[in-house]
Amino acid sequence: MDVSGGSGQPRSDDAEPAEQPAAPQAPTDDAGPDPTDAPTPHGTGTPAGQEPEPSAEPPGPEHEDGKTPGPGHGTPPPPPESPAPDPAATGGPGREPAGMAKGQPPRRPKEPGGGLLMGRPFGVPVYVAPSWFVVAALITWVFGGQLDRVLPELGAARYLVSLFFAIAFYASVLVHELAHTVAAIRFKLPVRRIQLQFFGGVSEIEKEAETPGREFVLAFVGPLLSLVLAGLFYLAMQPVEPGTVPGVLLAGLMVSNLIVAAFNLLPGLPLDGGRMLRAVVWKITGRPMSGTVAAAWVGRALAVSVLIGLPLLNYSGAFGGGTENANGMDALTDGLLAAVLAAIIWTGAGNSLRMARLREHLPELRARTLTRRAVPVETETPLSEALRRANAAGARALVVVDADGTPLSLVREAAIVGVPEHRRPWVAVSGLAQDLTDGMRVSAELAGEDLLDVLRATPATEYLVVEETGEIYGVLSAADVERAFVRAMARPS
Repeated sequence: MDVSGGSGQPRSDDAEPAEQPAAPQAPTDDAGPDPTDAPTPHGTGTPAGQEPEPSAEPPGPEHEDGKTPGPGHGTPPPPPESPAPDPAATGGPGREPAGMAKGQPPRRPKEPGGGLLMGRPFGVPVYVAPSWFVVAALITWVFGGQLDRVLPELGAARYLVSLFFAIAFYASVLVHELAHTVAAIRFKLPVRRIQLQFFGGVSEIEKEAETPGREFVLAFVGPLLSLVLAGLFYLAMQPVEPGTVPGVLLAGLMVSNLIVAAFNLLPGLPLDGGRMLRAVVWKITGRPMSGTVAAAWVGRALAVSVLIGLPLLNYSGAFGGGTENANGMDALTDGLLAAVLAAIIWTGAGNSLRMARLREHLPELRARTLTRRAVPVETETPLSEALRRANAAGARALVVVDADGTPLSLVREAAIVGVPEHRRPWVAVSGLAQDLTDGMRVSAELAGEDLLDVLRATPATEYLVVEETGEIYGVLSAADVERAFVRAMARPS
């Protein structure tokens, strides 16, 4: 059945949209995070953090940027799904992938999760990932070795001091992320969560800034807060005697915050400096995509520079080392660190490009063009008669209405497919219909992220599309939206 009419009237014959993509699929209740919700992570941490590779799904909002070499954000598009069978042409039930409700948009979990919940500053959940405990142990061990050279009298107690330093450092990272969060809230951008993980932190912001000015501010406040913290630790050091436990801790926190700020200000995505560069190019060209392309390629160049330059600088003595102190293990450690950082930056830059292309194509998803023509049928109408009317009108959907023509429910396409042809004259359409809820009424004017937000809010396989006057326009299949998204993403920018 093909549905898509205007003002309650069926549209022209082959009313199937030119590109009828599959709508986002909805995972079952225990499914993971909503792919269309990919938040825009703002990563922060030591110069070594990695952001998980985003899957390619339609993003709800999401910022593609990572502060420190750490987590970024991206949402990959949903995998293509075979089109829903035409109820009038198929005689038997179709099979659906395990754990997936065919044609439904992904459901957002009630809680994003991501580790141990530590609190909700500003209403945003803060999680500590299990990997944090690994890096906390590593910092404790390394810093403890340094304390043994500076304060040998501490003995084994140096590891307690080192653990305190690890916790205080990540508290600084949390402040960095909270700066992004507060700015996002100020700009009315929803923040899904903050997560502290192996190499830093990430603020998952679910919408992109509307202007280059806001994008610049949103990116800059994180490094700015890290610089402010470094300054505060420096001031706190002044009255403290050097060579004491407080003096060493304050010096370490000052230096670590300077490193976090400096690294995140590097002008390449997915770092904060890359997002600032993106905002500048966006302002000059008027196109956010141009800013993303420029900042992403600078990020890739930065990744190559880190891979080659970091070991060379350390070997040359720029960081206090030198050929006379170098050994095979040090060289291997430097090379691995450089490779990890380079991979993080390169991958984050690529993810930023994919997210930008996804956002650029989102406006192509328009409810009006994806809607199927529908025919109204009354509750007790036999399925065979309803299908005859739909075929005669060139429609592909059925809307159950009362005697006054008020829509009551939508006949589910999957249910029609499951009814053998010889039984259709004895099956009423009401038995195959899903009652309409407020969330299943979609405006014909919706498009892009607004359309996806509505579908995610009320997961269903079909939605009633109405005009602003309240007249029935047709029926929107979630499977059609998914297929349209996949086809749009396959086209070059």
